[in-house]
Amino acid sequence: MATETVAKPRSSVRVGVQKFGTFLSGMIMPNIGAFIAWGIITAFFIPAGFTPNADLAKLVGPMITFLLPLLIGYTGGRMVYGVRGGVVGAAATMGVIVGTDIPMFIGAMIMGPLTAWIMKKIESLWENKVKPGFEMLIDNFTAGIVAAVMAIFGMLVIGPVVKAFSNGASGVVEFLVNNGLLPFTSIFIEPAKVLFLNNAVNHGILTPLGTEQALAQGKSILFLLEANPGPGVGILLAYMIFGKGMAKASAPGAALIQFVGGIHEIYFPFVLMKPIIILAAIGGGMTGIFTLVLTGAGLRSPAAPGSIIAVFAATPADSFLGVALSVLLAATVSFLIASVILKSSKDVEGDELGAATTRMEALKGKKSSVSSTLAGSGAGGVAVLAGPVKNIVFACDAGMGSSAMGASVLRNKIKAAGYPDVKVTNSAIANLSDSYDVVITHQDLTERARPATSSAVHVSVDNFMNSPKYDEIVELVKSSNAPADASDASGAVAGGAGAGAGAGTAVAAETAAEPEAGAGPSGILVADSVVLSGTATTRDAAIDEAGRLLLDRGAVDAGYLDAMHEREESVSTYMGSHLAIPHGTNAAKDHIMKSAVSVVRYPNGIDWNGKEVKFVVGVAGINNEHLQILSSIAKVFTNKAQVAQLEAATTVDEVLDLFGRVNS
Repeated sequence: MATETVAKPRSSVRVGVQKFGTFLSGMIMPNIGAFIAWGIITAFFIPAGFTPNADLAKLVGPMITFLLPLLIGYTGGRMVYGVRGGVVGAAATMGVIVGTDIPMFIGAMIMGPLTAWIMKKIESLWENKVKPGFEMLIDNFTAGIVAAVMAIFGMLVIGPVVKAFSNGASGVVEFLVNNGLLPFTSIFIEPAKVLFLNNAVNHGILTPLGTEQALAQGKSILFLLEANPGPGVGILLAYMIFGKGMAKASAPGAALIQFVGGIHEIYFPFVLMKPIIILAAIGGGMTGIFTLVLTGAGLRSPAAPGSIIAVFAATPADSFLGVALSVLLAATVSFLIASVILKSSKDVEGDELGAATTRMEALKGKKSSVSSTLAGSGAGGVAVLAGPVKNIVFACDAGMGSSAMGASVLRNKIKAAGYPDVKVTNSAIANLSDSYDVVITHQDLTERARPATSSAVHVSVDNFMNSPKYDEIVELVKSSNAPADASDASGAVAGGAGAGAGAGTAVAAETAAEPEAGAGPSGILVADSVVLSGTATTRDAAIDEAGRLLLDRGAVDAGYLDAMHEREESVSTYMGSHLAIPHGTNAAKDHIMKSAVSVVRYPNGIDWNGKEVKFVVGVAGINNEHLQILSSIAKVFTNKAQVAQLEAATTVDEVLDLFGRVNS
């Protein structure tokens, strides 16, 4: 069992800025490759490039004017409302692009998420109220109308406002440069990095302004104000020589990760351990910026991550010397200041670095992906919750069956515990994002879910229906969501082989919506799809029997039956309580014509990978249409009395009635 450290809920301006910065970063970082591609083309083919080529240089303008803002707008929209949000976000971004004559990155960061959010709110007005068969018509026209209106709004209103802001910010930067004041920005930038506030400044202002400047001048100093690895590596070098204990032992590995890997957060605990060390970072940062101003050096595109490799890859030919001196002198000054501080400081016993790492994660608001490098094995396998549990996701391969059932079971438990605001959803693993507090997967799928959800607490279960882990998750919710003035909160989640640190809104098509009171199967489960006495005697034959019922209804084609077997071979669909719910893989959704569920009862039971199964529920789902009946089935199979009624049922109507009235 792994103990999860749960910090008390926090609410402050700093936390708000962190979240805002993380959101901005989420729009820029996935598209850094496109920025680099533009930088490479610019470096080689413009008239002042390495290999001038007038034809290939024609790519430069359209890429920065259209491609990059559209990618940002799409990414921002998708973060808010999935793929459909991305599409309308990109369409609306065209408005600010056409309405101005400068690269519209800031406009894209506004229009993308704003348009997706508006469409999400509009569609919520008629969610689950549209008659079957009209969903696509209404969805497409809603998206088209919202995108068109917002594109016009962006062109006429947002574009001019953003251009005015950009011109003003450019004027401020020019004033700082002309008056020799730019190095003083390190007084704000370096502490902001340690407090994880830099994303709002870096991706919200510096990257857009730097890209505009690079378009006009071929390079920009702004790209290196925050990304210079010199100040950080200087601090780590000082710890390597003058540090003590764990800090000295960890510094060499941290320096390699920071300088070559570009993960700057690795040195933040070394600053938090002795906060006065921030003076070394500020001194190094100021020196680096002053060197860039003096030599007229800069980068042609963002250096992300802030690795020395990425920095030199983005350096134009006339700036290599200036950039190299900037990094070297920044590291030297930072090293000298940190060395003096460390030599004059009193030795302190205990695991200062471990405590500082914990403080860093509390500041960051989630588990650090590199903290185990600093804290040793003790940090591995332990996730840190820096606030209340708000989002829990069940993830499976397809996101339509096992995870939907598990989400329904846990949702009811958490509501019964008095926490109805905790969102419990389900998703396909392919659609996960690093925005969940707790991720629950079958034990065979946990490692697949970790990379996309590294900040979450991961819980592995061997069945989704009645796992004892659910009670432990409820306790985690109780402890982490306790009032801020309550006693120190801590909870435990049994991780088994798959628990530990690796995380958002799931795509609407994957979300298990809570059924309305009194709702019934609504045509998803019909009498012809219920068999009271199945003829199969093996697992594979039972899958075929349940699948053929779906096929006979015209809900799926023959390819879906093959996908049901493929899914079973990868991860068992046994749910517990003598129930299995075979369904296709995520890739097989094209084989589904309409949502349907089949139920086959095996009174004598069949062997299902060593488990006895008496009920096989075949599942084929489009969007969330089938999840209502799955929720009903889940409630039945967590109630022993109702399972007994199913086993004793003599007519199909009894089965349909039980599933239909369970929510009433």
